[in-house]
Amino acid sequence: MNPATQPAARGDASIHAGAWAMWLAAVVAALAVGRNPIYLALILAWIAATWVAAKYVAGALDAERAVPLSPLHFGLFVVSVSALFNGLMVHVGDAVLVRLPDALPLIGGPVTLEALLYGALNGLALTGLYAAFILVNQALPVREMVRLAPRAYYSIAVVVSIAAAFVPTTLRQYRQIREAQAVRGQRVQGLRSWLPLLLPLLTGGLERALQLAEAMTARGFAGASTPTHDVWTQVSLIAGIALAAAGLLLRLVWGMSALGLATALVGAALVAGAVWAAGRRHPQTVYRPAPWRMREWAVAGGAVLTAAFFVLPLPGLDRSSLFFYPYPSLTPPGFSLWIGMSTWGLLPPALAMVGPALR
Repeated sequence: MNPATQPAARGDASIHAGAWAMWLAAVVAALAVGRNPIYLALILAWIAATWVAAKYVAGALDAERAVPLSPLHFGLFVVSVSALFNGLMVHVGDAVLVRLPDALPLIGGPVTLEALLYGALNGLALTGLYAAFILVNQALPVREMVRLAPRAYYSIAVVVSIAAAFVPTTLRQYRQIREAQAVRGQRVQGLRSWLPLLLPLLTGGLERALQLAEAMTARGFAGASTPTHDVWTQVSLIAGIALAAAGLLLRLVWGMSALGLATALVGAALVAGAVWAAGRRHPQTVYRPAPWRMREWAVAGGAVLTAAFFVLPLPGLDRSSLFFYPYPSLTPPGFSLWIGMSTWGLLPPALAMVGPALR
């Protein structure tokens, strides 16, 4: 698909890349915190609603970007494998389903219902992450994703975007070549029959590489530049990363929640300041700036709300229901009405795309 025609094809259902990034960060934060099956079901439901709104209602997904595996098929595979793996490796739980011989290394011992359930919940969390990343990847044009990168690392973002688009482009060209050869009567029946497919695929890849190199050179991508080194920026970046890592260790290892959160926030602020300072030395010109409208504020506000309830120790909020642990015996998961309602913050992208499509 021609990138210049994508915004016109999506129409008013498009959402700013920054809002999508905040929504994706909220999904990652919510799925990484706990394994409560009620909250997992709510989060997966809102991701599915956003997927349906983007694909079938607003038509915001790029049909030409090849998806290696649909979220449904990925979920069926990952949930099954994760449940089986956890059941064979974790021999904890009161509800024993089957007992394997103890002579078997690693997997010998009881296979419990609790272990299978916890493995399935981990698989559901991975499915939600996969679906959210695939959704954002298909809903955003490549140039919009590149704009999310800090200006100081714009060249790296361009290279990464080109590398990410290599496999889908090659698969699309392979299908076109195979269809063309099938029209000519060619059938793939052995190693020799692959030669008429591989040679056009190789030459087409080389031609695309040469065209890309010429286009990037014409736009000054390979032009000589004089890098400027700021010692304070580099020191701030390293110190910020170190403080953020120390904050996580204080929270997760030593249980110092308040001190760990404050340290991690200071580190994140230092990293953000260092990246912003480095970006000021790399100015960019944007010819078609993406607007930030009311729908973007709604998506960003909902994402911040969801992430806050799942991550921050808000006063008066009981967060114990987030940490569902089925061992040693299976008990009903807890539920907090406020945390459950906060998951609705993941739904504004679907509403933002459904509204213009229904007009």
